[in-house]
Amino acid sequence: MSNTSDPLSNLLNVQTIQEIDNLDLPITKKHHVRILAHCLQILKLINLDSSHELSDKNPLREWCDNQSKKFADKKFSDLFYEQLESTSRKLNTFSKRIGKNIEDLDINDLVLVVEQSKDSF
Repeated sequence: MSNTSDPLSNLLNVQTIQEIDNLDLPITKKHHVRILAHCLQILKLINLDSSHELSDKNPLREWCDNQSKKFADKKFSDLFYEQLESTSRKLNTFSKRIGKNIEDLDINDLVLVVEQSKDSF
């Protein structure tokens, strides 16, 4: 059953999912690419939402806290934030290394991140 009322349930479009599924990678690496793609879409969404606001607040923390309200679980928010923040750092470092903005990363870039990662996600 699909959740069409929740935009977060469909951050990756069918074309992106098929593109990842068609990669010549082991299934675990495809899964890591899918996770990175999903995280990247979340980061883009947060950047769009907070780009016009000048605030001292941490937009990623705020976003995670808002998502966790659905579950009334502060531990979820903390863990979600830690994971997204870690992924954000990894993607930012990678994007700077290859001379791209994080918003411009594509599936091929995410494959490189996975391939170059010494540790699993």
